[in-house]
Amino acid sequence: MTTDIKLTIRGGIDKNGLPDKITEINIIPGDIVGIVGPTGSGKSTLIDDIEQLAQGDTPTERIVLINDEKPDINLRVDPRQKLIAQLSQNMHFLADMTVREFLAMHARSRGKGPELVEKVIELANSLTGEPIYEDEHLTVLSGGQSRSLMTADIAVISDSPIVLIDEIENAGIKKQDALRLLTGEGKIVVVVTHDPVLALMASRRIVMKNGGMCDIIYTSEAEKDICNKVIEVDDWFMSLRETIRQGNSVEEVA
Repeated sequence: MTTDIKLTIRGGIDKNGLPDKITEINIIPGDIVGIVGPTGSGKSTLIDDIEQLAQGDTPTERIVLINDEKPDINLRVDPRQKLIAQLSQNMHFLADMTVREFLAMHARSRGKGPELVEKVIELANSLTGEPIYEDEHLTVLSGGQSRSLMTADIAVISDSPIVLIDEIENAGIKKQDALRLLTGEGKIVVVVTHDPVLALMASRRIVMKNGGMCDIIYTSEAEKDICNKVIEVDDWFMSLRETIRQGNSVEEVA
């Protein structure tokens, strides 16, 4: 499945039935687009519209196009042809198999070799402070381990060129590295977030209000400078969190 695609979102209506103020958004491979707004503003609903490749048949009446065309019905209903992978904060595995078994099975289903298993595990371990071992069962992985594993799996094995991320800032994962990994693989990344680092890493952010897309804010050079400063603070917090997790004193980190 090619990553050479364009995702287009055409506006629909908000909760009051009024037209979205943003009538069209185009997103290309390597883009990070944030979705921001208060609780209940319609962020997750927009993500759902994209995930379903909506064709005016959802409550928002939005239309999602792939390469300026209505997607084939199989792209909407056949899991084997899905263009979209989703990461959420509440992700856990249910399959009772080892990490290696799962990754090898997924690689086979995608027509890829087992040599990718080690690469996925290595990348996953770069995203989480809790080591993931190939002989561990999926059901014993923590939330952070699960999301790190799936992020690396989507980057390396999955052919899905579009990744939707729903609030992973408190999910025990190195979020900056995760976004860089996915966009480095040419994925389109759309992320729902309240986190200033993730929001400012995006090239632009869609502002949601009352269920509608009401504005697009392009990340300015000044905001990029602010982002770099916030990243320094965020890295310090991550280091502090890991020190506490390991049961050590925080005096040196502080």
